[in-house]
Amino acid sequence: MSKAFTKESESDDDEDLPDDAPSLPLGAKNYMTPAGHKRLQAEQRQLIRDERPKIVEIVSWAASNGDRSENGDYLYGKKRLREIDRRLRFLSKRLEIAEVVDQRLQTNRDQVFFGATVTYINEREEEHTVRIVGVDEARLELGEISWISPVARALLKATEGDVVKVQTPTGIDELEVVKIAYLGDED
Repeated sequence: MSKAFTKESESDDDEDLPDDAPSLPLGAKNYMTPAGHKRLQAEQRQLIRDERPKIVEIVSWAASNGDRSENGDYLYGKKRLREIDRRLRFLSKRLEIAEVVDQRLQTNRDQVFFGATVTYINEREEEHTVRIVGVDEARLELGEISWISPVARALLKATEGDVVKVQTPTGIDELEVVKIAYLGDED
C-alpha cells in the first residue's frame, strides 16, 4: 500500500499521548514529586542513550540486507523506532511543563495536600493508604494516585478525622481520614 494512503501525523499533540496516558485538565499545572520527575528523566535518558541507538543499529543492518518489504527486522525496527520517538516527544513535553513540588517542604502537615500519604477507611470498613502524586507518575499498584483522581480530589484539604464524600461508579462513598503523613515525617 502506498504511503499516500496511510495516516502519520506528527503535528497533533494528542498523537504523542500514549493510549493510557491521562490528560491534564485544561489550564491545570503538571505537578510532580521530585522522585517522579527523576524517574521520568531517567526513562528519557535510557531511551536516548541505550534503546534508540540499539534499534537504529538493527534497522541499519536490516536495511543493508536488501528487500525491505518483507524484512521483519527492518519493519519491526522502524515500528519500534516510531514508538520510542513518540514516547520521547511525550516525555519532553511533560517534563518541560512539570512543576516539581517537594512534599518535604510542606509546612501545614495537618491537612492533605499534594505529596501526602493518606490512610482512610471507606464505608465498608476497608482501610486504604494512598500517596497523592502527579498525573504522569501515578502507579496504583504502589498505592500512588493522581492528584486529579476523584479520591485524591475528595481528600485534598481534609484533616485527620474528617469524613469526605467521593463519587464512585456504584454511587457516593464516604471516606474517613485516619492518618496524614509526608515524606520525612517520623512514624
